[in-house]
Amino acid sequence: MKVTNKVIVVTGAGSGMGRELSIQLVQKGAKVALVDIQEEGLQETASLAGKDQVSLHVVNITDRDTVNQLPAEVIASHGAVDGIINNAGIIQPFVDVKDLDYAVIEQVMNVNFYGTLYMVKAFLPELLKRPEAHIANVSSMGGFIPFPGQTFYSASKAAVKILTEGLYSELKGTTVGVTVIHPGAVNTNIMKNSDVQSPGSATAAEAGSKILSAEKAAAIMIDGIERNKYRVLVGKDATMLDYLYRFNPKMAVDLIVKKMKKM
Repeated sequence: MKVTNKVIVVTGAGSGMGRELSIQLVQKGAKVALVDIQEEGLQETASLAGKDQVSLHVVNITDRDTVNQLPAEVIASHGAVDGIINNAGIIQPFVDVKDLDYAVIEQVMNVNFYGTLYMVKAFLPELLKRPEAHIANVSSMGGFIPFPGQTFYSASKAAVKILTEGLYSELKGTTVGVTVIHPGAVNTNIMKNSDVQSPGSATAAEAGSKILSAEKAAAIMIDGIERNKYRVLVGKDATMLDYLYRFNPKMAVDLIVKKMKKM
């Protein structure tokens, strides 16, 4: 689905990857509904993207009732909705399963998985009415290979992966395309937004890899959506680990553990 003249909803639009996605979508001629829990960040994104081309929606995506009201708000602002990019997400503290509080586990799952699910369920009836539409869900390379100390983050992103692939299978033959996106290490402020301190000098997802700029990552994502790709790997690290994990899952996990121990 070409994004020109389309109305796209982007979650997590107040900073980082969501901001860059929003800016580039507007540059390509789309109108964007900016969704984030922080109004200040939305205002900044709107200033950068172009206020005439966007609408601002302060939403906690873990609140199902609020999310259910969002499609009507977007349609009131833009007249229609043609696509959603479920980008919002948080990581967990770098803590092993045995030591991580249930409240933190639930928050990670609520934002990363249930937030994505609520958005899909809320918008899908409207998307099915459009001549063409698209759902893009941002998983992670942590969604297909685990990182020590980020087990529940990986589990939540694996759930997003399977949810998205299931949607693809269910929506074949309809006007709604579906793409799952697996970014590797990207230069965003997800750690700050998640209130997480890095172990040593790098995050788990950054270990041993060259960090991709948010600008380049967003361009890859949008290209994948426009080409209606089933799956998008963002960054050389994600591509390499995907290949290695398919070839030998245990070897791939052992490599990650080894790199993490050097941090």
